[in-house]
Amino acid sequence: MATTLTRVKGAPKGMGLHEFIAHQEGLFAAEGLDVEIDWKTFKGTQSSWKDFKYFERPQDQPYTQSKEEVIQCACMWGTISNASAGMGKVVPEAYGLSPWAIYVRPNSKIRKPEDLKDVPVSVGMRAGSHFNVPYRLEKHLPLESIKVVNTGGFGARLRALLDGEVEAASLLPPQIAMADQLGLRCIIADTFKTLWWVPETASPTTVRAYLNALDRAEKAFTADPQKYLPLWKLAVPEDFQNEHPWDYGKFGHGEHFVYKPLARAEFDDIIAQVERWGLDDHLKERTMEKVVYAGAPVE
Repeated sequence: MATTLTRVKGAPKGMGLHEFIAHQEGLFAAEGLDVEIDWKTFKGTQSSWKDFKYFERPQDQPYTQSKEEVIQCACMWGTISNASAGMGKVVPEAYGLSPWAIYVRPNSKIRKPEDLKDVPVSVGMRAGSHFNVPYRLEKHLPLESIKVVNTGGFGARLRALLDGEVEAASLLPPQIAMADQLGLRCIIADTFKTLWWVPETASPTTVRAYLNALDRAEKAFTADPQKYLPLWKLAVPEDFQNEHPWDYGKFGHGEHFVYKPLARAEFDDIIAQVERWGLDDHLKERTMEKVVYAGAPVE
């Protein structure tokens, strides 16, 4: 007797290949899920958000406009802030670990983090590219000298940098690998965590099956990276795909999936940082129990 799969929609963020691998290799199905890739939301997160306010961004719209149930992932600060603002719930059982960097053009006079004093850095408002800027640059500059400009999605930020619209851009995978192949200069680099976020009505069984599939994908990628590196093409915005002969074999792993829970102390620290940066104006709930999905374990 055939097993009925649970249908669910998932929107990759493009920093890693896990959803693409799990979809291609039948790993979602092996966990009892029939996952539809939400290309509309995914491509929206690549595009410009400069004309959108918070709650209007592409990743917000499943919660504020279409009311579709979509499993997504964003930076840890962003996911917690979004859930606190009423857009979905945090999945605390696992996290991603992703590279991050600020790049400039090769002819730029900016050569070290201190040179970014009062220089607007292109970011996506209230997302990982945004939160990472004060979080990392405060070691080098006073907070009042750290400036950002909202460009939006990762494709739009790289485009703004290449076109000379901005002097510096906050980049994530695969734009970091793209920037390297284009000869752009890295000023500062580090890593940061991401968290999955789900509709308030999400089933714990479905969420954990989704995470199990991503864990399988991480292991498959680690075991045979050359097999899966060509899938980075799916994460490169369409307008970039034909502009450069990208060597996907040099794109690297990007985000790693880590099947370990988020610690309460880390959650509390994130809330404190967001408050200190003055980015807490949309926060309604500030305790971990209030922002995780129903049935999620809280340590």
